Amino acid sequence: MGLIEEKMPFPTTEGKKPIRVAPGVTLRTVWGESIMMSFVEFAHADATVAMHQHPHEQMGMVLEGAIEFICGGEQRTVPAGGVFLIPPNTPHSARAVGGPARALDIFHPRREDYMTEGAEVILGRE
Repeated sequence: MGLIEEKMPFPTTEGKKPIRVAPGVTLRTVWGESIMMSFVEFAHADATVAMHQHPHEQMGMVLEGAIEFICGGEQRTVPAGGVFLIPPNTPHSARAVGGPARALDIFHPRREDYMTEGAEVILGRE
């Protein structure tokens, strides 16, 4: 697994192998110098990213389906079109509700552990 170089100014996930972050949850990423976008796929209802935290600020939008987030002790189901914000170092988890779901995550700074392809980065094993 080597570091994948992004080509500017039009990075793409096309042809990238997904990163597995949990059973039934994969993502593909693109990034710039200090920001990253992660396209997340929850393959089925109840596919779950376990509770974890990281130093990155994370903001995103549910693109399809619905995702239940637990963030800093607050639980909320976010439908397609809804936006979420996870402050740095805040414990959080995500679970697809009612079927498959897709989301777009944005990280600042970019996550070095996601700057690869075809990897397994299981979250919540801290």
